[in-house]
Amino acid sequence: MSKITTSLWFDGNAEEAANFYTSIFRDSKITSISRYSDAGPGPKGSVMVVAFELNGNPFIAINGGPQYKFTPAVSLLINCDTQDEIDHYWDNLLTGGTPQRCGWLTDKFGLSWQVVPSMMGELMSNPQTGGRVAAAMMTMIKLDIAELRRAAA
Repeated sequence: MSKITTSLWFDGNAEEAANFYTSIFRDSKITSISRYSDAGPGPKGSVMVVAFELNGNPFIAINGGPQYKFTPAVSLLINCDTQDEIDHYWDNLLTGGTPQRCGWLTDKFGLSWQVVPSMMGELMSNPQTGGRVAAAMMTMIKLDIAELRRAAA
């Protein structure tokens, strides 16, 4: 069991979000659903917490109410080995969401994601290539591995 679990706060659509995310990621599943009792604060029988895994990583989605919203100050980063992976995650997570610059998107629930090539850190940290790769990335919405490699060459 992981010692760290990502907890996501939703306003009544935690189960919908968990189903959406587990449909996109391999090795993913809903592991449990807890419901409100007579003690509340939600309506008795409504979903309180959904525990789920994405690629084997634990998450919980809480139906906590409208007082908190997601911001881009916290995002989930997906390291992708191929352009096909980038395309898969980008296209699916973007359904109903909003694209941002530099491989970021906000999904239909307001959660921010970064869909990036696994080799991005290596390309960016190289003193000879980092500036060119960063400049190329700044012109992109969805990241393009071939273009980033050309910038590094």
